[in-house]
Amino acid sequence: MVNSLKNKKVQLWARRLHIYVSMALLLVVLFFSVTGITLNRPHLYVSEQPQVDQQTLAIPDFLFAITDDHLVVDKTKLLTYLADKTNVTGEPSSVQLFSEVEEGELVEGEVSLDYKGPGFNSTVFIDLVTKEAEIQTTHYGVIAVLNDLHKGRNSGQVWAWFIDISALLMIFFVLTGVCLLVPKKKSFSLGLKWTAFGTVISLLIYLFAVP
Repeated sequence: MVNSLKNKKVQLWARRLHIYVSMALLLVVLFFSVTGITLNRPHLYVSEQPQVDQQTLAIPDFLFAITDDHLVVDKTKLLTYLADKTNVTGEPSSVQLFSEVEEGELVEGEVSLDYKGPGFNSTVFIDLVTKEAEIQTTHYGVIAVLNDLHKGRNSGQVWAWFIDISALLMIFFVLTGVCLLVPKKKSFSLGLKWTAFGTVISLLIYLFAVP
């Protein structure tokens, strides 16, 4: 009797969780399904022409200093200045610096770095002699944004955690579905057969159809 009540409680909670998790994941599963197709069949979609935006910006002297015939760049202040004065977004790369200093004077110098985000990237090139920065941002279109989000490419740690949590919820959704089938012997038996069938078909495709 006690075991029967426990089983009923387990089934009740499994059913509730299965329903609520499935509804919470409704749009998430739809998103990953659709973008799975756009990633797998890129030739089916008309590629958008990349949109290129260019911007120039004056760079103040306080971001750079010459010390012992070496040019020093305050990278933190440079990134902050670029964030405040331009429309660049995304994760910045490491700052690449090339300079030539003779007798305390800057003869030649340049700084370059990239910003990357889902569906776009920006390149920043700074001429230290003229104190002018050129920023070029390329947007690759909506499909590129969705595809990068699917892969978690250049999307940041918050989105990476979102993907991980979504994946765990999908596993939980599957397990609660199995839990609901276990007491139903006929349905569970049929479900196991379909699982075995799907597994065998997947293995055969991998072994004989994948180059």
